[in-house]
Amino acid sequence: MSIDTRVGEELRLRLDSVLDLSHRMSEDPELAFDEHRASARIRQLLEERGFAIEAGVADLPTAFIASIGSGDLVLAVCAEMDALPEIGHGCGHNAIAGAGVGAVLALAPFVNDLDITLRLYGTPAEESGTGKEIMVNHGLFDDVSAAIMVHPSLKDVVTPEFRASRSWRVGYTGVGGHASRPWNARNAADATVVAQVGIGLLRQQLEDRIRVHHVVSAPGGAVNVIADRTAVECMIRADTIDQVDEVWTRVQACFEAGAVASGTTMEVQQLPSLYREFDHDHHLAELFRVRAEQIGRTFPNYDDNLFGSTDMGNVSQVVPALHPMLSLALPSGDGTHTAAFAAAAAGPEGDRFVADGALGMALTLVDVAQTTSVRQRLQQEREQRLRSAGRSAHERSPR
Repeated sequence: MSIDTRVGEELRLRLDSVLDLSHRMSEDPELAFDEHRASARIRQLLEERGFAIEAGVADLPTAFIASIGSGDLVLAVCAEMDALPEIGHGCGHNAIAGAGVGAVLALAPFVNDLDITLRLYGTPAEESGTGKEIMVNHGLFDDVSAAIMVHPSLKDVVTPEFRASRSWRVGYTGVGGHASRPWNARNAADATVVAQVGIGLLRQQLEDRIRVHHVVSAPGGAVNVIADRTAVECMIRADTIDQVDEVWTRVQACFEAGAVASGTTMEVQQLPSLYREFDHDHHLAELFRVRAEQIGRTFPNYDDNLFGSTDMGNVSQVVPALHPMLSLALPSGDGTHTAAFAAAAAGPEGDRFVADGALGMALTLVDVAQTTSVRQRLQQEREQRLRSAGRSAHERSPR
């Protein structure tokens, strides 16, 4: 019996428990950095199958690394866990975790045959806080040969375009007062209006692929009270993080105009969410495409392959990585970050995604291990990275 067949059979044996994990996460959504129950469920499931668990890595209570095998080719699958406020798993992280766990469970019995070290990274706070960036900065991906994860969407795309993004919080402080006697007050809410108008006008001068999002997160209180404090959160997306920072200099001027016009003071805080541009590995992409098509997925030539941002891009700047999108069959208005998508990710379409994503990733990693040219290239690049960092190929990352 071929290893492909054995991997598929192993996944079938584990699929019920993997789908149960996905459903439980959907029913019990947890926000960024607070994914304690999801993390514990995943760790327990893997520990029962012989994985060694390192919990609380990168000083993050819910982050973990589950490992099995001892080969020099270190293959990582990433599992996201956090949900969106109010919507729940509207980005399908429950199904992403299910597919990731399914992939490593399907491969686990064959790590010695493939001569690999297999890891599942439990990565918190993708929606806000970019947990993978924190894990990258702690060196947890330094000795990885390649990393992969799949994401649900409305399209099937092997190499989607993800843009870099960064976020800021702008606070205004004025002088409050009674709205019927406004002459001694300085309205912080007025500052947000001027800033938003400025940003709206600035958008005319920005390149088409640049996006500036903003929301007044602390708008003030009652209509008859002049607000003495307000706050705006702003996110900028662009093709590279350098471009994001260049655009911010112009956006910041709009916020400063709000302070000047309203007579308020302004304080800027750069938020920890940092999403770097994605660099897909072409060898991983070619191998995944073949395997996903064998499973029954097709990849049309869409006019638009542009998606949002992901901190898996941060991983791709350190090690060869891939982040395909596999579709749920939903109406075009029910895309990610909606309640409808959250419901679908826990239903039959989500289950189909978990099964296809798990098998597609598992068979892709089999091919990575067994394709001599790809294996050698990944090992050589890994050794070069470790030498540049002053470490040996057998030295483990700091935890």
